[in-house]
Amino acid sequence: MKKLLLTLALLAAALPAAAEKPNIIFIFIDDLGWKDIGCYGNDVTETPRIDQLAKEGMRFTDFYASGAVCSPTRCAVQSGQNQARIGITAHIPGHWRPFERVITPLTTMALPLDTITVAETLKQSGYSTGYVGKWHLGSGPEFAPDKQGYDYTAEINGAHLPTKFRVRGTETRQPEKDQFRTEFEGQLCADFIRNNKDKPFFLFLSPFTVHIPLAAESGLVEKYQKKNKEMGRELPNPIYSAMIEQCDDMVGEIVDAVEKEGLSEKTMIIFTSDNGGLYRRYDYQPHADDDVATQAPLKGEKGSLHEGGIRVPMIVKYPPLVKAGTTCPEPTISHDFYPTFVDLAGGKLPETQTIDGFSLKPLLADGSAKLERAALHWHYPHYHHDRPASAIRERDWKMIEYLDGTGDVEIYHLAQDIGESKNLLEERKGKIADLKKKLNSWRHRVSARMPIPNPSHDPKRAAEWWSMRNGKPVDSAARTRFPPTEKDL
Repeated sequence: MKKLLLTLALLAAALPAAAEKPNIIFIFIDDLGWKDIGCYGNDVTETPRIDQLAKEGMRFTDFYASGAVCSPTRCAVQSGQNQARIGITAHIPGHWRPFERVITPLTTMALPLDTITVAETLKQSGYSTGYVGKWHLGSGPEFAPDKQGYDYTAEINGAHLPTKFRVRGTETRQPEKDQFRTEFEGQLCADFIRNNKDKPFFLFLSPFTVHIPLAAESGLVEKYQKKNKEMGRELPNPIYSAMIEQCDDMVGEIVDAVEKEGLSEKTMIIFTSDNGGLYRRYDYQPHADDDVATQAPLKGEKGSLHEGGIRVPMIVKYPPLVKAGTTCPEPTISHDFYPTFVDLAGGKLPETQTIDGFSLKPLLADGSAKLERAALHWHYPHYHHDRPASAIRERDWKMIEYLDGTGDVEIYHLAQDIGESKNLLEERKGKIADLKKKLNSWRHRVSARMPIPNPSHDPKRAAEWWSMRNGKPVDSAARTRFPPTEKDL
């Protein structure tokens, strides 16, 4: 026994110790799909810096966005809660179809100020906090990141191209006239790292890339036009590939800044996305917009609860804890970040706020470990790229229940059918009954808002989209093509 204890002690001593309070850099890409980068199987788009993160860290194969669109997942990351508790179940402010079968619930229009955010909790552990990029959790300065625990803020709004975006917050600098948004955001992050290197910091980077409208540097677009032609490919869209490569450059700038300051061994870098990838805009009209990308073999896209709409890349590099070149197949989700960060920081979770997420620390140490979680849940009661629905994943079983009055249900065994190609509706009626009961019980626990029958239902007008911003119909046919390069502006 003494010999065994001595051996274990020697092994423990040989392992690097995790930093007491690691720096945390959270890179949260907008609309990047599960299949959009090289280390997840994209053989067209070049992402060497992101792929290097995976080689030096852990790649999660079954990681999910908490929501099928941006604001719900952003809410989940900030709060540590499934967003159904707060009511931010659609992108703010959303849109609707007033003549469909059901009236969908209104979404909460801002992250409530009494929500204790992950930044506020980390500040209690002595962290400097910074936020760069898209917020989308409430408009107006009263709901800005600096009101939610972030010391340094550069909230950026607008398109990707030079001169097309604006900055507000504690950051007073403006971009150079020729700077793309990703380049400017990367620069701000590198400066934050240098300015805060002497104490633990939490940096949240949320770029607008790779969200539509598509736009990128013209030389990169031409590169991928040529590459697609040589490979006989139509998708991913060459402009989209160029945007992802610009995103990869931004990640590289951040990693370089960490290494230059000698912080690599005490910094955790997380790379992920807010929802699944986009195939085409929700109100697509022929010849109006470009097709973006496909997530095959996954089914669906952003705005649906099929795998293509919610399964996303997730990579973690943290040398003291995470073994290089490893993978983790355990189902995990965006609201797990909050308790993970607090756990690694040695902090305490808020006592007055339910935290739905689980700390991923055991998985980071051992990719084959399991979490003691019964199931993952999603609630997206809105029309978008699909019909209103809720979903549950219990280990390898996944069920989608539509909430549009049809009673439609889909059930899949993901280990055997990652593409959700065979609905086992007739073969698994008992499993469906069990999962429906569990899903309904969860909705009651979180007070999920539900659609109601629509007395104004008109089948002839059901396909009309209306804007929540102005209360008017969306004129989809009048939309022009996305600007492919800065030359077209």
